[in-house]
Amino acid sequence: MRAVTEMTPRIEPAAPPAEKGTPLLELRGISKTFPGVKALDDVSFAIWPGEVHMLLGENGAGKSSLMKVLCGAYQADAGAYFHKGAPVEIRSPADARRLGIAVIFQEFSLVPYLDIAQNIFLGREFPSRIPGLTDRRRLYREAKAVLDRIGLDVDPRTKVHTLGVAQQQMVEIAKALSQEARILVMDEPTAALSDRETERLFAVMKQLQEKGVAIVYISHRMAEVFALGDRITVLRDGKLVGRAMPGETTPDELVRMMVGRNVDMSYPRRFATEKGEVALEVKGVSAKNGIADINLTVRAGEIVGLCGLVGSGRTEVARAIFGADEVTAGEIRIFGAAQTGGPDAAARIGVGLIPESRKTEGLALIRSVSDNLAVAGLPKMFPNMLFSPGKVRRTAEDIISRLRIATPSARQTVSLLSGGNQQKVVIGKWLAAGTRLFIFDEPTRGIDVGAKSEIFALIDQLVADGAAVLMISSEQAEIVHVCDRAYVMRGKRIVGELSRSELSEENIVRMGMHDE
Repeated sequence: MRAVTEMTPRIEPAAPPAEKGTPLLELRGISKTFPGVKALDDVSFAIWPGEVHMLLGENGAGKSSLMKVLCGAYQADAGAYFHKGAPVEIRSPADARRLGIAVIFQEFSLVPYLDIAQNIFLGREFPSRIPGLTDRRRLYREAKAVLDRIGLDVDPRTKVHTLGVAQQQMVEIAKALSQEARILVMDEPTAALSDRETERLFAVMKQLQEKGVAIVYISHRMAEVFALGDRITVLRDGKLVGRAMPGETTPDELVRMMVGRNVDMSYPRRFATEKGEVALEVKGVSAKNGIADINLTVRAGEIVGLCGLVGSGRTEVARAIFGADEVTAGEIRIFGAAQTGGPDAAARIGVGLIPESRKTEGLALIRSVSDNLAVAGLPKMFPNMLFSPGKVRRTAEDIISRLRIATPSARQTVSLLSGGNQQKVVIGKWLAAGTRLFIFDEPTRGIDVGAKSEIFALIDQLVADGAAVLMISSEQAEIVHVCDRAYVMRGKRIVGELSRSELSEENIVRMGMHDE
């Protein structure tokens, strides 16, 4: 820690302005230990009314653990809590709610088969005049008011499982706002949102600040840190390593504090100069998921971007190519072979999908790292159907070493890994399957800057070795810095293609915006 401090002298603890007075909430000397891991080590944290306090750190740095202590989901092993200067106890989520604390976690806490209104007011339903019943008319009226507040134009009677990831994120935000919280914790709230949805969220945050609401904001996006933050706290390995004011530091200094080393955030790569064989050819494809007349190609040795606003149909294209959604018209060819089956058939001819939601669609969370790495490659590893645990173990250990997956052993339960390492496991399972065409859907969602750099280096190595990559990302900067060219979608259709020389954030936004 001393070396980092010497490199970044301006990041030493910065006390808040004297006129701020007593913090709205203060945590002092918080420690929390899990079997074999000290998640928090003597961390102190305070927030004042009307401020946005940015909380930074790599995956596994202790940010989420600290917020779970704050909201009563975890009980600290040591430390004290103070609310407006007075000592209090937070032993449960109910204690936190009484203090006006609401949390929007990165992993959704919605009930899929309840509707939006029921999720927003779950446990806080409005009683009807008839004992034991809910006043449903008021429930939907109040839910509609909250949805209007954040600009989400969806019927509150809609079942949550029918919503996309971005809309579910907005429902989580509506749920927290409905509690009229005085302290609002937001963990990567814009990770799945479009630019327009993000702007609406920032406008709501501004309104909350003006009403004196304190906001704790966790983000891996440096632009958000400097655009929104009033103060910054940095954690690393469960410890507080420094505080800063946004106007007195730089993104590079914060990254060095987070990871303890210099990180190249420009994602440099060797752009394709020669075109390889056609790996993917999509001609006039329409599907039951709503996409229409999709035409694109991806060649070996190149990374092709697929971009556009959230809801434009990017994920639907990926699912159709992979066979997860039924194609109703057109043709998909993988290395010259027609793709007419489901995901199993796609995997057998060399296609791998790294989905947007790695925890629900990419991993078996209760299984080991080894099991997850082996599952997609079982037909390739054991064509004669004779299973060998030793071969699985050796394959898993080879991929763990190759991808530098940080895990105590191949037997570790995959749910216990950080987000970046879980993403490496999802990629690794397709390496074991001999995949030649990789489809990455939001590959860096919820991943810290250090892990992002490693993921992009890994993707670059895949194409250097002859693989083909189709990459979906909501962050235009990633598309611009990483892709050889890109297709832009709008309204479930591809509306244009940008060559490497044309690829810019301005061109992506201009082409992807709806006609006004």
